[in-house]
Amino acid sequence: MIFLGPAGIPVGCEERSTIAGLRYLAKIGLNAMEVQFVRRVTMSNRAAEEVGGVARELDIKLSVHCPYFVNLCSPEREKVEASKKRILDSVERACRMGADVATFHPGFYGKLNSEEATESVIKACEDLIGRMESREIRTVKLGLETMGKQGSFGTLREIIEVCKKVKGCVPVIDWAHLYARSAGRIDYGKVFEELKPLRLKHVHTHFTCVEFSKVGEGRGNERYHLELSSEKPPFDPLAKEIMRRRVDITIISESPILEKDSLRMKETFERLGYRF
Repeated sequence: MIFLGPAGIPVGCEERSTIAGLRYLAKIGLNAMEVQFVRRVTMSNRAAEEVGGVARELDIKLSVHCPYFVNLCSPEREKVEASKKRILDSVERACRMGADVATFHPGFYGKLNSEEATESVIKACEDLIGRMESREIRTVKLGLETMGKQGSFGTLREIIEVCKKVKGCVPVIDWAHLYARSAGRIDYGKVFEELKPLRLKHVHTHFTCVEFSKVGEGRGNERYHLELSSEKPPFDPLAKEIMRRRVDITIISESPILEKDSLRMKETFERLGYRF
C-alpha cells in the first residue's frame, strides 16, 4: 500500500489540534500523518490514546517525529542521556497511539569520523531498544532519518549500517536530504537497491523539494524546503520507481504547503494507475 500525508497538522485545518487534523485529512482523502514532537513532547499518554483511537476509526496510518534536540554522538554523557529520554518519551506516545515509527535525527559528527559516529549511534540505539523492551514496547521502530547536511550523521550508508546491527531500527529515507547532501543528485532506484539487504516490509519516507548550498564536488547542505512544483528533486520519477517495484511505502510531506503537496503526490500516483 501507499500512505500519504503531512508532517504535522494540515495547513488547511482551522482547529490546530492533532485530532482535528486527522479528521481533516480523512475528509480530503489522505491516509497518513506524522505527529510532530519537534520541540518537546507535550502530549500526554491519555491524549495519545485518544489520537490513536481516532486514527484507527478513520484508517489513517500514524508515525511520530521526536524532538530535534537529539545528539547520540555527543562526547557529553548528559547530552546523550537527555537525547535518549526525548526519544523514549516520543516512543511511549507512539506506542499509545498505535504509531509504528518514531523518527529522529541521530546527531552530529563533531570530532568523530564516520566510523566512530556510527559506533556511538549503534551503542545508543542498542540501549534504547533494551529500555523499550523493558517497558514492553515492541510495536514501535526507531526510525533513523537520513540527513541533509555534511556535519550531520546520517548518510544512507551510515543509517543502513546501524539498522543492520540493531534489530528494531529502521531507516527513514528523507529524499530531499539525500538530494541536498549530494548537491542535487539522486538515483531513486539505487536507493531502493541499497535498502534490499534490510528486507523491509514497509519503507517510511519524507518528501519535499529543497534548496541547498553546494560546498564541494557532489557535496551540499540543505537550506530550506520548497513546494513540489520546484522539481528539486522531481517527484514523478520516484512515483514511477515505487509503482514499478510495488513498494509498500509511507511518504510524509514536509513541503511548506504540507497536505496540498500530499494531494499532488496522490494525483501523480492515480495518474500512474494506483487506486487508493
